[in-house]
Amino acid sequence: MLASVHFINLLDFMMVMPMGPDFASALGIPMNHLGIVGGAYTASATVVGIAGSMLLDRWERRSALTISVVGLGLSTMTGALATGSASLILARVAAGAFGGIAATLCFSIVADLVPEERRGRATAVVASGFSLSSIVGVPAGLELARRGGWRAPFLVVGMIALLLAVAARLLLPRLRAHLDTREAAAPLPLDARMGMSFVAFGCAILGNFLLVPNLSAYLQINMGFPREHMGLLYLGGGLASLATMRLSGIWTDRSRALWPVLTGTILVSLALLFGAVLQPPWLPPVLFFSVFMSCNAARWVAINALASRVPPPSARARYLSAQNAFSHAASAVSAFASAAFLSEGPSGRLIGFPALAAAAALLGLGVPFAVWRLEALLPARRRALPVPVPAEF
Repeated sequence: MLASVHFINLLDFMMVMPMGPDFASALGIPMNHLGIVGGAYTASATVVGIAGSMLLDRWERRSALTISVVGLGLSTMTGALATGSASLILARVAAGAFGGIAATLCFSIVADLVPEERRGRATAVVASGFSLSSIVGVPAGLELARRGGWRAPFLVVGMIALLLAVAARLLLPRLRAHLDTREAAAPLPLDARMGMSFVAFGCAILGNFLLVPNLSAYLQINMGFPREHMGLLYLGGGLASLATMRLSGIWTDRSRALWPVLTGTILVSLALLFGAVLQPPWLPPVLFFSVFMSCNAARWVAINALASRVPPPSARARYLSAQNAFSHAASAVSAFASAAFLSEGPSGRLIGFPALAAAAALLGLGVPFAVWRLEALLPARRRALPVPVPAEF
């Protein structure tokens, strides 16, 4: 159930940027301003995440998740009614607010119910929504947009989100164990461990979102990848991500998070160097995109599993909300920066993308260092006894 909710949440976010050239031409949005549309979603999720860092642990998890997914579905369907950049950005602001809360609650529930020694694999299962949205969702959305217009994916994804909200309400148990302690209403504890986890997420996301809002346009216009094959490209990237996320979860559980993070960082840096920094690119679009997507996904699973050990259960949702707020703030800053940094040439090519890719690779190098420091600050994982789960399960 959680993987399905996370799938539709990620699809709502991920499908917009690949469709960027479609709705940009229909609504008269300049190609180099697509980062603003992506940044609106993440900026909204940042503001709501800050509020959630003070409130989310005061609510029963199932009810909060249901409300957030209903809001996500309605906001996404509103995007289909956009008549220009302003109305589309407003719809994405609303979707970001509800989507950020839904993501926080999905991983809070995972951390509540799954013991630490299996949390890497459990995180990979729920995070597989990222890969499935690339394998199934984004290709289907692109094809639906090609055949039925760019508004159709917003309507379909919104309706699916509403159906999932009903299913979550019916299938998930009530989750209120975190409410049985006084700490649920106490201020969120801030310490060096939280700060270092924020640094790890920040370095990874700042680098990624310099590129992600403009990646579809770069592949199509600069690298000459055909628009009609973009769905297949996301299918390949999603399949590769599904495999690497599973491997990363197992590797994290059996050893430590540093090794998949370090391996993923090296591979992402090489992909950026040979696929975007050096011109003309040395890598074909399929290989460049697949390595970039899959290694970033593997790195994210390891970081998230490690960060779930930072807060106590009574502060888990608030901590993850603060973490998501910080991550979305980094995403918004990067997306807006990319829009300001890039320019559009006479032939439509994006000018400045190689320098942007170099900056992304340099930022990513800070991720392994932050993970290494965070592991040193955390106590050893408990392996003797499983964490009890509610009797309803």
